[in-house]
Amino acid sequence: MAQQKKARVGRPKMPKGEAKGRTVQVRLTVDELRAVTGAAKASKQILSDWIRSTLRAATHA
Repeated sequence: MAQQKKARVGRPKMPKGEAKGRTVQVRLTVDELRAVTGAAKASKQILSDWIRSTLRAATHA
């Protein structure tokens, strides 16, 4: 009897090269978080994309 594989729980793996490499944790005050969240919403981006694009712009300036 061949056993069927169970469906894996969670998010499927991304294709090679598409996954982000590392996670960076940053502590923000309530006011700082409110400001960056507002800026991300104003630019119609999710918070992590806004942070990533802002950091890219700051390091390529």
